[in-house]
Amino acid sequence: MVREAEYAESIVDFIHKMAIAQKEINETIYWLELMCETKYLSNKEYKSVRNDAVELIKMLTSSIKTAKQTLNTNH
Repeated sequence: MVREAEYAESIVDFIHKMAIAQKEINETIYWLELMCETKYLSNKEYKSVRNDAVELIKMLTSSIKTAKQTLNTNH
C-alpha cells in the first residue's frame, strides 16, 4: 500500500492508502503476538520484529498526520 501511495491520484487517495497500510501492519502485529504465544517465534525474535513493526506504524501515522495537515491547509 505504501508503494501505491507513492502514485496516489490525490492527497485524499494518499491518506487512504497509507491508512490501509497502517491497518495492515497493525494486523501483522496481532499475528506476531499469536506466533509468539504459540512458540513459533522465540520471545527475542518476536520483540525484534514487533519493534520494527511499531516503528513502521509510527512512520505511517506521522505521514498520515502531515498529509491531513497539508490537506486542511490547502482548503
